[in-house]
Amino acid sequence: MNDARSAQDGREAPTLQTHVLLVDDDERIRGLLQKFLVRNGYLTTAARDANHARRLLAGLDFDLAVLDVMMPGDNGYVLCAEIRETRDMPILMLTARGETSDRITGLEAGADDYLAKPFEPKELLLRLRAILRRAPATGSAMSKILHLGPLRYDLDRGELLRGEDSVRLTITETTLMRTLAANPHEPVSRTSLVEKLGRDGEMSSERAVDVQITRLRRKLEADPKQPRYLQTVRGEGYMLAPD
Repeated sequence: MNDARSAQDGREAPTLQTHVLLVDDDERIRGLLQKFLVRNGYLTTAARDANHARRLLAGLDFDLAVLDVMMPGDNGYVLCAEIRETRDMPILMLTARGETSDRITGLEAGADDYLAKPFEPKELLLRLRAILRRAPATGSAMSKILHLGPLRYDLDRGELLRGEDSVRLTITETTLMRTLAANPHEPVSRTSLVEKLGRDGEMSSERAVDVQITRLRRKLEADPKQPRYLQTVRGEGYMLAPD
C-alpha cells in the first residue's frame, strides 16, 4: 500500500458510523489503514490474523470487512468463507497477488470486491463506498452493542445500560470504556491508557489509571475483586472481555 498520505478527499462520510473489521498481519499497513478509515468517518476495529478476527466477530457487530489474503494461520479466503456462512455483510479482499485466479478464489469464497496491493487509500475508500451502496440497508442502522452479563455497552453512543436504565459514567470512565471497547479481547497497555486519559494532567500516572479501573469495575462486575469483564492481563495491561 502506498503511504496513507491521503488527505481527506471531500469525503462523503457516513451519516451513521459504519463499523469496519480490518484484518491484516502487517502492523504498519494495518495501522495506516485504520487511521485513514477513522479519519474518513468509519468506526474501525483491527485484527492481526484470522483467530483475532474470530474473537472480535464473536463480540461485535460489523457492517463491512476488509480482509488481507496472505496471513499466518488461516488465510483470508478461509476467514471470508467462514464469515459468509453466518453474515451477509460486504467483504473486500486485499492481496499482493493480482492474478485472475486469485481474484476468482476470493469471489468464490464470498468476497464482494477485490483490491490488489499496492493501492491508493482513496481507491480503497471508493471501493468501500461502492459496495456499501450495493448492500441492503440493514446493518448500518444497527447499534454496536457489547454484552457484559446483565449490562450492555453501546459503542455508538458511549452508553452503559442495565436493562433500560443508563449506568452513570464519569467523563474519565467514559473515555476508558471507549478505549477498551474499541478493541475487545485485546489488551491495552497502561501506558496507552495514561496517554488517553492524562491529557488534563489528572490521570498522568499508571497508578491513577489503576484507580479508575478499580472504580469502573465496581460498575461492571458482580465481584470487582474477581473481574470477569474488565480483566488484568499480566505484563500487558487491561482488557475488556465481553460475552
